[in-house]
Amino acid sequence: MSKQTHLSRQMESRHVLMISLGGVIGTGLFLSSGYTIHQAGPIGTLLAYTIGAIIVYLVMLCLGELAVAMPYTGAFHVYAKKYIGPGTGFTVAILYWLTWTIALGSEFTAAGLIMQHWFPHVATWLWSLLFMVIIFTVNALSVRWFAETEFWFSSIKVFAIIAFIILGGLAIVGILPLHGHTTAPLLTNYTKNGWFPNGFGGVFTTMLTVNFAFSGTELIGITAGETKDPAHTIPAAIHTTLWRLIIFFVGSMFVMAALIPYQQAGVTQSPFVLVFKEIGIPYAADIMNFVVLTAIMSAANSGLYASTRMLWSLANEGTIPVIFKKTTKRDVPIFALMASMIGGILALLSSIYAAGSVYLVLVSISGLAVVLVWMAIALSEINFRKAYVKSGQSLDKLAFKTPGYPVVPWLAFILSGLSCLLIWFDPNQRIALYYTLPFVAICYVGYYINEKIKRAKN
Repeated sequence: MSKQTHLSRQMESRHVLMISLGGVIGTGLFLSSGYTIHQAGPIGTLLAYTIGAIIVYLVMLCLGELAVAMPYTGAFHVYAKKYIGPGTGFTVAILYWLTWTIALGSEFTAAGLIMQHWFPHVATWLWSLLFMVIIFTVNALSVRWFAETEFWFSSIKVFAIIAFIILGGLAIVGILPLHGHTTAPLLTNYTKNGWFPNGFGGVFTTMLTVNFAFSGTELIGITAGETKDPAHTIPAAIHTTLWRLIIFFVGSMFVMAALIPYQQAGVTQSPFVLVFKEIGIPYAADIMNFVVLTAIMSAANSGLYASTRMLWSLANEGTIPVIFKKTTKRDVPIFALMASMIGGILALLSSIYAAGSVYLVLVSISGLAVVLVWMAIALSEINFRKAYVKSGQSLDKLAFKTPGYPVVPWLAFILSGLSCLLIWFDPNQRIALYYTLPFVAICYVGYYINEKIKRAKN
């Protein structure tokens, strides 16, 4: 079979823009954000999320040049293969596939648990199975079905965050009453326990949590292969990256930290539910459970799409069996889709039957995997630009150029690398390094052994 660069281009600009807006808003923001406030303190949290947003923006500027110049399906690993090395390309694909597949398992479990809130007598696994069927069907129909579903999921999440920031802002200045406060709380939570109540180190040790919360922004690179006008749509989505991360993440964290004492954050329930209850919003828990369910379904939808395209791309490059390249009449890689779904189900089963061993290893690896992919994107951009100039082509021909080259890509590479290394100083997260580094080494060794066997056969 001959190589393709992309599948059918059915996504419109509104789909890509909303996916880029909502793709990053996942369960990490709605459920885990309280942990960051608890660990780093209010000011430390704002610093951690601001640094994280800048790192992601730098990576996205690198991805922009690559994705517009080469709008391929399964983009990252193709760039890494071509501009770093075939072993790196394979490792990047496996890491990214694993990240989303592990997420699939946990998302379906979480969705089942949320439904238990409303239907306590129905078994969790039945809900998980129902959501699996829905998400699989949406992805199997066509890429347009995926994009349209993701558009509406993302719209709900974006609306919820904006409502939270507005209502929380009104409570901070005293326009809306806040339970337990007779006067406006203003920013007293920021200063009453000192600037960094747990020490300045908390800012850095929470960086992996922050980066994991930002994972999903790079999905734009994968959609480039199925977007109608990538030269126009991709730059437009990338230029909005920084402000949407600051508004949605830093903005909601600012409100959250102002209204919840850092000792209470992330201890018992979602900080969003806590704030809505304190303001006196009726059915606060039900509203947020619905929004979180939407975020979970969105993450599962995006995860299945991303992992499917990564497998298709590996087959397209001839790295894995060609069966994973086969598509339906509507250009959906059905065997890659089925394999990714099975991977998600196996991840779900490992979370039930081997939570302390297999699942712990998988989650540890997937936590670091996204940041390693970001490093590969930055290095691919550095080498792409060098190769482009060396070939004698004019930079004016590039529809999107990474500004500040080579400073921006090198900053993206170094800062992403540092955020990985800094988790060494957090004993709770150090285990991720113990598992991820050997796994990466196994990927490289496995790839080159496989290539050697192939050459021997030929």
